[in-house]
Amino acid sequence: MVGTTEAVDSSASNNKKNRIQVSHTQKPLFFYDNLAKRYMQQYNEVELSALGMAIAIVVTIAEILKNHGLAIEKIDMRDESGGRAIEKSAKIEILLRKSEKFNELMTVAAEEALDNE
Repeated sequence: MVGTTEAVDSSASNNKKNRIQVSHTQKPLFFYDNLAKRYMQQYNEVELSALGMAIAIVVTIAEILKNHGLAIEKIDMRDESGGRAIEKSAKIEILLRKSEKFNELMTVAAEEALDNE
């Protein structure tokens, strides 16, 4: 069984691997939605990050996953200037963790997709 300290250390080491930097011009919304689901399957959590105009996309992805019962979220908005006034766009990072029902819901979704083929 994994102890609390090991879980925290594992999460910290996976921080870069499970981060999705979202752009408002690169990919469609559901590309990021599906990618976030895959990252949660692999790492148990995913960090969505965006600047400026892409913030709305990150929030939408988080809400979709949360409303479908797949994730719980922790929102972290930071001023990386150390409190100084800076001239740059807004930034948001949302950490999503698998919900308790994630695996069950993903299995049901996969079965439904097979039935519809």
